[in-house]
Amino acid sequence: MKETKLWINGEWMDTKNSYELTSPYSGESIAKVAKASVTDVENAIEGAHKAFLAFKKTTAYERAEILYKVVDIMRSRKNEFAEILAKEAGKPISAALTEIDRTIATYQFSAEAAKQSMGETVPMDAAPGVKDRIGYTKRVPVGVVSAITPFNFPFNLVAHKLGPAFAVGNTVVLKPATQTPLSALVMAEIFKEAGLPDGALQIVTGSGGELSDTLITHPYVKKVTFTGSGAVGLKIKEKIGLRKVTLELGSNAAVIVEPSTPIEKIVSRCVGGAFGFAGQVCISLQRVYVHESIYDEFSKAFIEETKKLKVGDPLDPLTDVSAMIHPKEVNRIKQWIEEAKEQGAQVATGAEFSERWMTPTVMTNVTPNMKVVCLETFAPIVSLVPYKTLDEAIELVNASDLGLNAGIYTNVLTDALKAADELEAGAIVINDIPTFRVDNMPYGGMKNSGYGREGIKYAIQEMTDLKFITIKTTI
Repeated sequence: MKETKLWINGEWMDTKNSYELTSPYSGESIAKVAKASVTDVENAIEGAHKAFLAFKKTTAYERAEILYKVVDIMRSRKNEFAEILAKEAGKPISAALTEIDRTIATYQFSAEAAKQSMGETVPMDAAPGVKDRIGYTKRVPVGVVSAITPFNFPFNLVAHKLGPAFAVGNTVVLKPATQTPLSALVMAEIFKEAGLPDGALQIVTGSGGELSDTLITHPYVKKVTFTGSGAVGLKIKEKIGLRKVTLELGSNAAVIVEPSTPIEKIVSRCVGGAFGFAGQVCISLQRVYVHESIYDEFSKAFIEETKKLKVGDPLDPLTDVSAMIHPKEVNRIKQWIEEAKEQGAQVATGAEFSERWMTPTVMTNVTPNMKVVCLETFAPIVSLVPYKTLDEAIELVNASDLGLNAGIYTNVLTDALKAADELEAGAIVINDIPTFRVDNMPYGGMKNSGYGREGIKYAIQEMTDLKFITIKTTI
């Protein structure tokens, strides 16, 4: 069995304790994973701070070259990485390969962004009585970044934190999800080979509950970037003090389907958005609001398309939906479905369970206060809801404490623009599902879906300080 260590100051470090990593799909042991102590995390942060003092002086060209080399290495080992991801996360191999492609793009965007970080000149003589002065701004790295990442995109969401941080000269202490450490640890080898200085990337594995306080409150940590649950995000926000912080906390993404929409052209896309990676995606399509004039037609087509999905082994190229990340999550969503049924909801298809997976499930006759509607399900379940007017649909979408992405299908421009103005979400996707994301777009939520933005250019803003310099040209 594979045994892992911590990656600190460019070397693999043993730990006293470890934990067993098991496959979400089969329950088989995958690895014995090093469990860091608080002292290990403190050593990692102090090493990252020491490395920062040198790394911040590297040129944009040097940092870009490191990231370009990471891109090259990842391209040459793409299939190997996808298999690691499929085994430890239970993500179907086809989706895993897609994630590796996106990860490569994220590092490439970061390499390009390393050369594009710039400030602006300030017209000092525009102020009354001021002359003979030059003023300009520049972005400067903040220092040590603590990055805490989730299980659902263990390569690409790590890349969204490492890429922009290294592009501008920060160093990073990375704490990957307990269930998906292997995808993160392999990046240590890649960055070492690419020429990243020792200490610039530290990777500590273990319990988030035991290590997070040190990761977010150590005096050397200047920025925290976290993707995960709202409950944990709120605790981080309460403890973080004046440090910079970015929180990406998920959602219950919705799409509106207007009557002008050609149903046959969108059903397959909507089904994919609802059930990809068993719905364990922050912008997974969870609520579909369909105009009453096309509701029956849409529902029938959606349910039939859902029934075609194959549930199975993540390493089978034909598998569409595999295991959920942990049996307790299966039990949780099973209880939510039973509770909704008791309140009047109906299961149109799905809701068959094993210990580790559930079949893609379509719910109808739901109400806004049911957990399967108003909370983030993070499971392969979607609700179909009819509506009478666009105003009503927008109101239903907005009747949520969450607001990451939202979408609308319509061929009427004025309705699309009305939705763009009135939907309460960080991104409005017109004529596509809210699950759409490319890795250079701004990404982050309104309301309880998050704080700050990712997307390389926008993450760099969050990971740098603005410094102003003025020069008096005469003495």
